[in-house]
Amino acid sequence: MNGDAAISNILKLEGTEYLFCYPANTLIEAAAIADIEPIMSRTERTTINMADGYSRATNGRKVGVAVTQSGPGVENAFSGIAQAYAESTPILVIPGGTVRSKLGQSPDFDAVAAYKGVTKWVSQINQIERIPELMRRAYTFLRSGRLGPVMLQLPADVAQESIDELDLEYRPVKGVKSAGDPADIVSAVRILLSSKNPVIYAGQGILWAEASNELIEFAELVKAPVMTTNTGKSAFPENHGLSIGTGGNTWTKMIHHFLKTADVVFGIGCSFTTNLASIGIPYGKTLVQCTVDEKDLNKEQQIHQGVIGDAKIVLRQLIEEVKKQAGQNGRKDERDIKAEVRKIKDEWLSEWMPLLTSDEIPINPYRIIWDLMHCVDRSKTIVTHDSGHPRDQTIPFYETTTPRGYLGWGNSSQLGYGLGIAMGAKLGAPEKLVVNIMGDAAIGMAGMDIETATRHNIPILTIVFNNHVLSGYSKNYPVATEKFGFTNLYGEYADLAKSLGAYSERIEAPGQIIPGIERAKKAMCEGRPALLEFMTKEENRLSRY
Repeated sequence: MNGDAAISNILKLEGTEYLFCYPANTLIEAAAIADIEPIMSRTERTTINMADGYSRATNGRKVGVAVTQSGPGVENAFSGIAQAYAESTPILVIPGGTVRSKLGQSPDFDAVAAYKGVTKWVSQINQIERIPELMRRAYTFLRSGRLGPVMLQLPADVAQESIDELDLEYRPVKGVKSAGDPADIVSAVRILLSSKNPVIYAGQGILWAEASNELIEFAELVKAPVMTTNTGKSAFPENHGLSIGTGGNTWTKMIHHFLKTADVVFGIGCSFTTNLASIGIPYGKTLVQCTVDEKDLNKEQQIHQGVIGDAKIVLRQLIEEVKKQAGQNGRKDERDIKAEVRKIKDEWLSEWMPLLTSDEIPINPYRIIWDLMHCVDRSKTIVTHDSGHPRDQTIPFYETTTPRGYLGWGNSSQLGYGLGIAMGAKLGAPEKLVVNIMGDAAIGMAGMDIETATRHNIPILTIVFNNHVLSGYSKNYPVATEKFGFTNLYGEYADLAKSLGAYSERIEAPGQIIPGIERAKKAMCEGRPALLEFMTKEENRLSRY
């Protein structure tokens, strides 16, 4: 067999169902022969985003695999791979490459050199005999430690060389996980049990470790309120009495209150990085951080105790240690934390209910989010957002109930990302209703890939907030906006979606939000993607305290 066939057989052994691609790579044909379905998007960036969403929806149990052509193909893929790197998503990218005899010859693009800063590991298959070795290494990096994209460049001549099947011994790679140092566990629990007002700060490490049940048990044992980062949203059920919601670029009133009054912030599966995905921690708190990656430790603030290990294993250690130090009933606390959370949550929602239930026209985007949440089965739904106001408005108010019921992001913030990851997520979890919420700026970045969803029968729901403006930007560019209309945008996106084969509607009245979603769901049950274009007002009020 040749190099392409060897790699395809290994991909099949590793459980690969789909090969996300665009548009030319000899590996595509070899993968199809191995019964791996090619999913071709309209741009390389969306190709990578789909692989990203697929890995997220399966928690990395099945890794999204993407291929591009050499030169312009792998060059165009850069933004998608950089996003996957920022969000710590494991994907395998196999770009084509120049034949080895011409490597380094101008203007040849050196993908290995160019991608070192935005991959967990990047290498080149420089000899056909090394295919098993390098693929084994790739999957080791994809399944162990802090996750992230891996790239293996395949030179054109290696792809076509022949190798004896007897030289291709390969077994699927199992990830390696580690527990925390027992002494660190003892110290972390001692700090937590001595605190008066602890807060648990949970990140996406909980999701990748599939540790939500352990997090719930731990939180109930230590009687501490739990917040998640944007990337960690859905790791803890937000209808639980100890949930105080999600904190990223916007946050709930509960998070403001409990972070402000906390004496100990107990981080699990998080990096303690302040950005669009993670609210900053006020200075002066005692910090405990449990993470899989030592690079996260002592970043913006000095921590008081660190624990290195897999979130699921470490949480089990923490649970057992709490029982040793405090007894089977856990931490003693005279306060009724759940009642305190409920009181502040009720106050917060009452402040926002006029927007969440608004009847104004153009439609207030908060009304769309609120109605969406109440007309889907959240236990069987995956929602993601796009960048900007759709993210900032959705994150606090859409309440998740199950792990991966929300795909949050914001360590990088590239417009148009949500559409690709929604398609990938639907392929990874076909039984789920998958919804992507985006603005009229974001659809300009990725709208043509609605046709990809049509062509491949990927029935996702795209909700577009169309207010004909870059929301929130005019205050920063007042002269450019007033004199030249800098922030103005125009488009008929329901018409665009219809022309690309999707079911679509343009909705202008609040009373049609839920009926429109129901009609879209019916179309999706028939295998069609759907797009609902909501004519909205520019709403610049955000949940920040």
